[in-house]
This record gives sequence, structure tokens and C-alpha cells, in this order.
Amino acid sequence: MAVSLLAVSTASAQLVTEARIQELIRAAAQRAGVDASTGPTAGTDHASASGGSQPTVSLTLDDAIKLALERNLDIAVQRLNPQTFDFSLAGLRSTYRPTLSSTVSQQAITTPSTQTISGAAAGTGIETSTTSWNGGIAQNMPWGGGTFQVNLNNNRQTSTALTALFNPVFNPNWAAQFTQPLLRNLKVDNTRQQLVVTKLNQETSEIQLQASIINTISNVRNAYWDYVFAVQSVEVAQRSVALAEQLVADNKTRVEIGTMAPIDVVQAQSQAATQRQNLAQATGARRTAELTLKRLIVSGTQDPNWSVGLEPVDRPEFAPQPIDIEGAVRRALDVRTDLAQARKTLAMNDASLKFLHNQTLPQADLTARYGLIGQGGMQYLSSGQGINRVVTGTLPGGYGDALNTLLRNSFPTWNVALTVSYPIGTSAQDAAVARARVQLSQVEAQMRQIELQIATDVTNAGTQVQNNVERVEAAQAAREFAQRQLEAEQSKFEVGMSTNYFVVQAQRDLATAQNNGLQAVLAYRKSLVELERLQQTTLQNANITILNTNTPGAGGAAIANTAGGGGFGGGGFAR
Repeated sequence: MAVSLLAVSTASAQLVTEARIQELIRAAAQRAGVDASTGPTAGTDHASASGGSQPTVSLTLDDAIKLALERNLDIAVQRLNPQTFDFSLAGLRSTYRPTLSSTVSQQAITTPSTQTISGAAAGTGIETSTTSWNGGIAQNMPWGGGTFQVNLNNNRQTSTALTALFNPVFNPNWAAQFTQPLLRNLKVDNTRQQLVVTKLNQETSEIQLQASIINTISNVRNAYWDYVFAVQSVEVAQRSVALAEQLVADNKTRVEIGTMAPIDVVQAQSQAATQRQNLAQATGARRTAELTLKRLIVSGTQDPNWSVGLEPVDRPEFAPQPIDIEGAVRRALDVRTDLAQARKTLAMNDASLKFLHNQTLPQADLTARYGLIGQGGMQYLSSGQGINRVVTGTLPGGYGDALNTLLRNSFPTWNVALTVSYPIGTSAQDAAVARARVQLSQVEAQMRQIELQIATDVTNAGTQVQNNVERVEAAQAAREFAQRQLEAEQSKFEVGMSTNYFVVQAQRDLATAQNNGLQAVLAYRKSLVELERLQQTTLQNANITILNTNTPGAGGAAIANTAGGGGFGGGGFAR
């Protein structure tokens, strides 16, 4: 009786343990989003993950790069920078455009007479009315720093003074003046220096655009391979779940036929629950990797690719290739954008130094002016002097007569002046020159530092590629051995020469080896991407060309893919 009670108690404990295990498995599956009754594929496709029928889009690596060039927001923002410099250059160049000026005025003055020669009796006033219409043109010269100005002034004047010889009288006058700096501002002035610096800044922004495109394409390639790895990790996890479930089913069959104790099923069930958890984690990592890739290839949340599932088509291939580190360093030093930006900075500092050095020269300006005066109008014929003057007749005349005297060069005027000024002692310009020389030396040192950093980074990247080749080869060998080990353990387990523990351990080892193999190939592909990025050969390898248009208002750069294909759109992008 005691033996029977003990047997019943033991069976009850086993039943409780089995029920508890099944309950824990269901709870874990629910938390992971996996239905234990439908197997490992539940919750792993895009439709189940989204809770509905989410459409999917097949995507190759080239398609991802194409979408990034067309829609990536970072590139879109960077492409606007050269346009801002177009407007800055236009504003600076407007300094050398001619400026027209004109003035029209009417003036009347009544002056009391105080002398006999004033032309009126005492106690009376002299009324003078003047009408003026003047025009002129002025321009700063884009070379030599000179300024040119031409004015044509006209006035018509009437007066009640008895001493007037013409009434009305026309006095047109023409004058041209040119001012030329001989020392300071001759070779360079503030405007020309700003033109040079702004143009260099525009070229720098185009280089930054190129760097942004290179970095974006590299990020897209890395994100694509990360997503492929995540998808393959899900597939590995699904296979591991399938193997674990198969082991559970086989063990239950053995329990039913009496060749295995029920307690031995627990270990296989525990392994199956662990693999389901790994599958849930791999599915979550895939969703995160997909979102990272979408961030790089969509233009916003309204983009059609934002709400669809992406199915990567390409798979990372392992094709070892020799790495010429010395050649890679030379290519990087020739085309690296950061080094090109440093050269532009050096050129800007050099332009500023030349300007500041020019400002230390004496101010010596040569001014030349030549003018002509015309006179015309109705002329009075008179007898007597002053207020006793009596008009006896008139000679007709007008504005045409005044212009005639002007063109005949009847009344010329001219002057030439040289103005020189020079500060005594050390000036602010001398201090600015000294500071600019120090900054120029600093930029030169920074360029050497960049060159050394480039050589170091490229060498490290090339070495990393070589290391990853060995890593992939070792991972592939480990995966093959793990597969053989699992097959051997299963064969021995079927004939009773191995235990459930060793089969489970072999399954875990195979899953680990498979993931290690995927990670090794992923690391190899990403190390190649990094080596290309550091050499700045990403665009060349992708058959992408950036065209510098240098057309005002054109945005500074266009992008073309020499491999052919359809148009990108978006202004300046062509495939």
C-alpha cells in the first residue's frame, strides 16, 4: 500500500511538473509574440508583425542606393548649401554693377538788394528761380580697385536782377572723374578678397556635399547588410526552433513507447523555449534594422516605402580579394574630401593674408577729373551799368546753344590730385598680418596631421579586411564541424549511444556557429565598405559622378550614375 501511494504521488508530481512546464512555455511564447501551437514561423513575417496584411517590397542593394540618392533628407539638406553661396556671390558681384542716379528739382529764392551791383533798387528783392535736371553713372572697377563717375548736370535759371546778361540762362556741365589706388587696394581690396573667400567656401560646400553622399551611401550599404544579417538571423533562429521542436516531438514519441522517461522531455522543452526566445529577439532586431535602413532611403513618413515591409534580395558574398594597402593610402591622399577641405581652408587663409598684407601699404590715391561747362539762353543787349542799365534788345537763345558751347569745349576744367596717407608706428593691420601668418602655419600643420590620420585609418581598415577574411574562413570551418557534430550526436542518440543533453548541446553549438558565420561575413562586407569610404572610392565603385555646374542658381552640383538607367528626379540627380 505504501508502495502504491508512493507511485501515485510520483506520477502526480510528474503530471504537475509537465503542466507547469507547458504553462511556462505558453506564457513565454505569448510574451515573445510567438504562438506555440503554430510553430516558429508565427509572428516572423511582415504581415504578422504589423498586425495586418502589410505589403512588402523586394529591395536590392543598388535599389537602396538609388533611393538614398533620390530621397535621403541629409543629402537634400546638404544640396541646398551651394545655392546659398550663389546668392552671396551675386551680392558681392553687384558691387561692380554701374549705378545710375538722377535728380529733378525746382527752387525759387527772393534775395533783398543791398548794393547797387545787386541788380535792383533798395528795398526791393531779386527773385531767382532755378530748375535742375541732373543725371549720372558711377561704377566700381572689378580690376585695379578704381572708381569711375560721370555726371551731366543741367539747370535753367531766371532772375529779375537788372545785371543779368542772360534770362533765362542755361548752364549744363559735364564732368568725369576717375580715382585709382596706387598702393593699398590696388591688387586686392575687401570686395575682391570676399569674392575669393566666398567662392572657396562654395567649393568647400560642394566637397561637403560629396562627402555627405559618400557617407550616406556607405551607411546605406552597412544598414542593408545589417538588415540582411538580421533576416538571416531570424532564419537561423527558425531552424533552431524547428530542430528543438522536432527533438521534443521525438522524445515524446519515445516516452509513449516506453524507451524514455517523461522527465527527459523537459530538457528538450527547455531548449525549445530558449530557441523561441532567441527567435523573438532576432525578430525584434530585424524590425530595428529595417527601420534603420528605411531612415536612409525615404523622404519622410509620407514616403510609400515607409509603411511597407522591405525584403532584401542580395546576400553578402564572401570572395576574398587582395588588398593593396600602399595603393589605397595613395588613392586616399589624392581624393579624400577632408584633405580637399583643408586645402580650401589653406587657400582662404592665403587670400586673407594677401589682403591684410596689402592693407599695411600706404594709402596713395590718384584722382583725375575733367569737366566742361556750357552756357546759353536769351541774351540781353543793354546800355548803362547797374540799376541804371537799360535793356535795348535781346538775342534769342536756349538750351541748344548751351549744349553747343559744351560740345565745343568752350569752358573746360580739369584737376589731378595725389592723396597719400601712412600710419606711423605699428598699425592694427600689422597685427592682423602676424595673426594671419600664424593661422596659415596652423592650417599647414593640420594638413600634415590629416594626411597622417588618413594613412593610419586606411592602413587599419586594410588590415581589418585581411583579418576578417581569416575570421570568415575560421567561422565557416566551425559551422561545418558543428553541423557534423549535431548529425553525429543525433545518430548516436537514435541508437542509444548518446544522451538528450549532448543533442541539445550540439543544437546550441550549431546555432551559435551559424550566427558566428553570418557575423563574420557581415563584418567582412562592412570592412570593405569602410575601406572604400576611407579611400573615397565609394562613388567610383557605384558608378556615380558628381558634376560641378558652377552656374549661379544651379545649386553647385549634380549627380549622375554612369551605369545608365532611369532618372532619379529631384533636380540634379541622374542615374
